[in-house]
Amino acid sequence: MKKKRQTVARQAAARGPLPELPKELLDQLVKGPMTPTEVQDLMLAFNKAVIERAMGAERNLHLGYPSGQSKPPGQANERNGASGKTVITDRGPVRVEVPRDRDGSFEPILIPKHERRFTGFDERIIAMYARGMSVREIQAFLAESYGTEVSPDFISSVTDEVMAEALSWQSRPLETMYPVVFFDALRVKIRDDGVVSNKAVYLALGIQADGQRDVLGLWIEQTEGAKFWLKVFNELKTRGCQDILIAVVDGLKGLTEAIGAAYPRTTVQTCIVHLIRNSLEYASYKDRKVLAAALRPIYAAASEEAARQALQDFADGP
Repeated sequence: MKKKRQTVARQAAARGPLPELPKELLDQLVKGPMTPTEVQDLMLAFNKAVIERAMGAERNLHLGYPSGQSKPPGQANERNGASGKTVITDRGPVRVEVPRDRDGSFEPILIPKHERRFTGFDERIIAMYARGMSVREIQAFLAESYGTEVSPDFISSVTDEVMAEALSWQSRPLETMYPVVFFDALRVKIRDDGVVSNKAVYLALGIQADGQRDVLGLWIEQTEGAKFWLKVFNELKTRGCQDILIAVVDGLKGLTEAIGAAYPRTTVQTCIVHLIRNSLEYASYKDRKVLAAALRPIYAAASEEAARQALQDFADGP
């Protein structure tokens, strides 16, 4: 519970301060004590009003003149009322009036045509799916929490859209060369054929020439080895990555051999965390904290010269 409160607090801090509502508006909306149901109904009504006002402002911008004024001379397009549409929001379904224009060229950015879910709703479905919840469990949760009845097909369509987007991301073109690429594995819980189990997700994190970081890809494999990593490197080459100057690895099985075959000129460097762990294996447990502190000036040095001096100081002892 404490961790959950801390997570909520971090999310609120990251979001920043909320816009301040006028006291006069609150006085009109809240006349006295309210029940949870009354608060929920008020929030839905407020959502509806804000969504409709925002879409109206979008139409004003599209037409080029504000509501209540005559259209500019020579302009044929104008306002053409609104059409009703039920939208699923985080607080439940809301019936909103979507503004229209005469020639049908206006499409709201807030709620595009043919869209029935308001921003944020799909993200909740994806988050629950990613945590290993089944389609039926997600359906029951949405019905209980938001009073929103959605079909299993609807939930599947949302996750399918994300899968299509993920596949597009996984096959996107890459830079021709990366100065440094980190290869690592993460252990995560994944649902497979109705069973949630721990699996390894292998990732490649590239550092571009300008210092920007880019996740080049994610792969899930039952067993790792040179054959698997050759497949990964062939994929990276197919997507445009022809050269890696330094590959930082953590001893994953078959990785070093596969790099040598796919990128023979690449320098393979064991990641610093594993180098430190390997070094600490030579010391007794009670001395490891002191040894770790003594090693830090070496790998944290700003230059090769400084690192060599730190190494010499370490060799000379205290």
